Amino acid sequence: MELIENLGIGFSTALTLTNLLYCFIGVFLGTLIGVLPGLGPTATIAMLLPVTFTLPPISALIMLAGIYYGSQYGGSTTSILVNLPGEAASVVTTLDGYQMARQGRAGVALTAAAVGSFFAGTVATCLLALFAPPLAELALKFGPADYFSLMVLGLLASVVLAQGSLLHAIGMVVLGLVLGLVGTDINSGAQRFTFGMPQLADGIGFVVVAMGMFGLAEIIRNLEREEHGTSEVTKITSLMPTREDWKRMVAPILRGTAIGSALGILPGSGSILGAFAAYSIEKKVSKHRSEFGTGAIEGVAAPESANNAGAQTSFIPMLTLGIPSNPVMALMVGAMIIHGIQPGPSVITEQPAIFWGIIVSMWIGNLFLIVLNLPLIGMWVRIIMIPYRILFPAILVFCAIGVFSLRNAQFDIYLMALFGVLGYVFTKLDCEPAPMLLAFILGPMMEEYLRRALLLSRGDPLVFITRPISATLLALGALAIIAASLPALAKKRETVFHEDS
Repeated sequence: MELIENLGIGFSTALTLTNLLYCFIGVFLGTLIGVLPGLGPTATIAMLLPVTFTLPPISALIMLAGIYYGSQYGGSTTSILVNLPGEAASVVTTLDGYQMARQGRAGVALTAAAVGSFFAGTVATCLLALFAPPLAELALKFGPADYFSLMVLGLLASVVLAQGSLLHAIGMVVLGLVLGLVGTDINSGAQRFTFGMPQLADGIGFVVVAMGMFGLAEIIRNLEREEHGTSEVTKITSLMPTREDWKRMVAPILRGTAIGSALGILPGSGSILGAFAAYSIEKKVSKHRSEFGTGAIEGVAAPESANNAGAQTSFIPMLTLGIPSNPVMALMVGAMIIHGIQPGPSVITEQPAIFWGIIVSMWIGNLFLIVLNLPLIGMWVRIIMIPYRILFPAILVFCAIGVFSLRNAQFDIYLMALFGVLGYVFTKLDCEPAPMLLAFILGPMMEEYLRRALLLSRGDPLVFITRPISATLLALGALAIIAASLPALAKKRETVFHEDS
């Protein structure tokens, strides 16, 4: 009964004309940046954060959420038609999706991706509505020491699940924590790591870091590639799958939804991991395993279901615990803080309209995606062919205007450029920037909870071990790091990273 009342609050919030408009804008932009190879939701949301400052908090969050799960859908279009994954989670879709397109079944592959994404998104949203409130209620019992340990576990999990060298990931986390300390200490009023520069007295802006590390760095990486706008697009004939296609799609969609929903909650790249895991499992259990890599419809339906489900269940730890599970969720946490909303379990009790409005908007957004995208495939095809040399100057100008509008300071533009160069250099050094962004967001909150815990325990550091919840979370983090340090797993991490690169 309580769930129905809460959903009623969500529908009354999400179905206002303003929020419907921003939900539509979000999924439209999400599909657009999913279609454009090399841009991605992280860079786009980072660039659009300044635009949301003038919007109501709920409208801003609904739009940003729509961009994220919309991009998971849009990435399948280029994967199938052009053999270019518009989003990282769509890489595996190219294996069979493009082969289906070459056989004249591009429309069937696009329909399989659309149906799988819609079903998975709907199920994942139901899971979010069912499990988020109990988790938030449990989180309200956490003390400062427990929250500190939970954030430590989140950072360690992001290190373990990051690709490449374990030491590189740890180094990026440390860098993120240090950057989060820049500015004026709230308690003492002393300036830290400002190097005598008054522009850094208020700290480094979250938007500046995100836009530089993901927006500008992505532009530089894309300019290295020469394939943008040069691919031949496959023609689309019929969109309707046959009865045999429907029979072969059902089980993969169900399995992909289950896998993606579970892995999406994990810190790191849950939707990417879910897509690859769903494809691998289908390849082992399918009766048509010999067709994989040559145009198996299961190879499209399963990973597309998994990445869309993972994109939406990744909201669970962010909304209930205030812990971002991936860079996009870190940006969402940043957006909430900018709008004066403290992420965590208090959101569901103190601001239920925002919490349930976001959840219901996901149902509406998934419906928009189905209705919007299949009829507009012709338009997406034309957009794919726009050369990147025409797109990137507009993106660059938009980044500069967005950053300058924060404080009307040229210094922020220079700082964004610096982080853009650093982001590019880090990728060349096989250092994934995602753990750094998570640490940058969580660092100030960790410091606050650390101080509170030590204050309540009168300076006794054993409080983190004597409290059962805190001790359990720290033990899980230690086990994760030990497991990732094992020679076999460490070697596999680096091998996978270099293969993906």
